[in-house]
Amino acid sequence: MGIDIGGTNTAFGLVDEEGTVFCESVISTEKYKKFDDYPTYVKTLCEAMHALIDSVSFDFELIGIGIGAPNANYHTGMIETPANLWKFRDDEPNPDDSRRMFHFVDDIKASFPGVMVAITNDANAAAIGEGVFGNAKGMKDYVVITLGTGLGSGIVSNGEMIYGHDGFAGEYGHIAVDSRTSGRECGCGRKGCLEAYASATGIKRTAFELMAKMNCESELRDIPFSKFEAVMLSTAADKGDPIAKEAFRFTGEVLGKALADLMATTSPEAIILFGGLAKAGKHIFEPTQWYMEETNLTMFKNKVKLLPSGIEGKNAAILGSSEGYLTERRVI
Repeated sequence: MGIDIGGTNTAFGLVDEEGTVFCESVISTEKYKKFDDYPTYVKTLCEAMHALIDSVSFDFELIGIGIGAPNANYHTGMIETPANLWKFRDDEPNPDDSRRMFHFVDDIKASFPGVMVAITNDANAAAIGEGVFGNAKGMKDYVVITLGTGLGSGIVSNGEMIYGHDGFAGEYGHIAVDSRTSGRECGCGRKGCLEAYASATGIKRTAFELMAKMNCESELRDIPFSKFEAVMLSTAADKGDPIAKEAFRFTGEVLGKALADLMATTSPEAIILFGGLAKAGKHIFEPTQWYMEETNLTMFKNKVKLLPSGIEGKNAAILGSSEGYLTERRVI
């Protein structure tokens, strides 16, 4: 079984060794976003997983559970101080971030005794999924960038997932692309992070900043911030909305320049974009590609492919998570 924990929802499904997702379901993550909601979240998730298993009409053996989650530590089995999950309430008397260390693997094992359970960063899980089933199949050097509520990255080098000595390599969403003193605030508590600009949350903020600066008409002006979703920008951009088009151009500029820097350190064969924002297609890919090549080192120009997820219609993170408990570091 693969579990993909996102900032908005948690998706999970039963997967066979061929990459067929037999059944899947989802629960809200956002409903349990505070620190003291964590036990209820785990209980709700485990109950939903058992219900999904019980709904299957044929016999099978659950041989493992793989989990992809933000700030997941492959080595310890923990989710450590996640930027967008289980944060303290405003009136928390002891808001010490070192307390936000969640023993997720142990908590899942308690509900599934005897089943192997492993966890990795959600972007790493997606990278495994792309390497085994998607557009990175056969590649030994590639990067997957997840563009969801935040921005994550899974880096594969010489066929191996890069975890780093402490399990947190690849937090590319938190590199500085703007001033650390005056840039946008990020969910991690710092300012100027890439994630604050190039993500579903970031492009939403960009759109509202543009609506304040630009005098043009836009159908987006009638949508309150609380009901605004990134997918609305794609729909508006399809109709030629100037706010939506500029929001994608600006986001592509920030992301493309950051990817050019990423190439200088990883030299991948391809960079794969997936997640909600990547589904905007040409609106996000074209400006990202242009700015990536415009700012690239000469040695990398027109050498690195920028690709969409190759697991269209399936959940790459569920597939990657389900494989992750077996593949360990080896992807190819």
